[in-house]
Amino acid sequence: MPEPLRVRNREFVWEKGPYFMGILNVTPDSFSDGGKFVEVERAVKRVEELVSEGADIIDIGGESTRPFSDRVPEEEELKRVIPVIKAVRERFPDVVISIDTYKSRVAEEAIKAGADIVNDISALRFDSRMVDVVKDYQTPVVIMHMKGEPKTMQLNPEYEDVVKEVYEFLKERLDFLVEKGVEFNKIIVDPGIGFGKKFEHNLALLKNIDKFKSLDRPVLLGHSRKSFIGEIIGKKPEERDGGTVGVSIFAVLKGVDILRVHNVGINKDAITTFKALNT
Repeated sequence: MPEPLRVRNREFVWEKGPYFMGILNVTPDSFSDGGKFVEVERAVKRVEELVSEGADIIDIGGESTRPFSDRVPEEEELKRVIPVIKAVRERFPDVVISIDTYKSRVAEEAIKAGADIVNDISALRFDSRMVDVVKDYQTPVVIMHMKGEPKTMQLNPEYEDVVKEVYEFLKERLDFLVEKGVEFNKIIVDPGIGFGKKFEHNLALLKNIDKFKSLDRPVLLGHSRKSFIGEIIGKKPEERDGGTVGVSIFAVLKGVDILRVHNVGINKDAITTFKALNT
């Protein structure tokens, strides 16, 4: 079991998990909730809801990384996320904030504004300076597997053995970051459900997600409302919370440490009830 991780005034003791990362997209075009929280006041109100539902981390992102999305200019991303981070930090001094970005300048400005964790979908590959930001600020970091980039990642991705290839990728990135001076204890891994994977790839990763525990790092799962759930239950993104809960319970059985979800309340209630019955 990985050592506990202290972030701000919180200690994440992994055997007591799972912990819940609430999603806050301050974007006009995210696949599930685009445009709902672009205004600072509405974003802060949403954080208040997420915290009341039991969110342990608030993950704030200013660029949609849905399939076929275009990159957002750095200045635009900064304009979206920094005022929100500052307002959330002022309103909630103790809440743990994650910045969802692969741009080093956005990450650095977000940390200065009050963010505690960097969540990088590129595993620090898209911006070579990101590793220095994470190291210099001693910031915990989530590294995720993705084949290609959001614009192209769903154009017929292929794997010989998706579980083996994603595992080897995350192991290589772990070794690289530690070699560059990032603390091993501050790295969290994410297999990247939906990022350059077909339906069968996502299911294979989920069914074998416990294999990633042998990396000796906390495992984060970002499955909420994603298209593979839609393929199973035949519903639109905003109607997939029930399917998301089903995946969350399965993930807990497999030892996942952090669940990144839109609807924290329903997932936390389901997991709390399941754990009470499963002891």
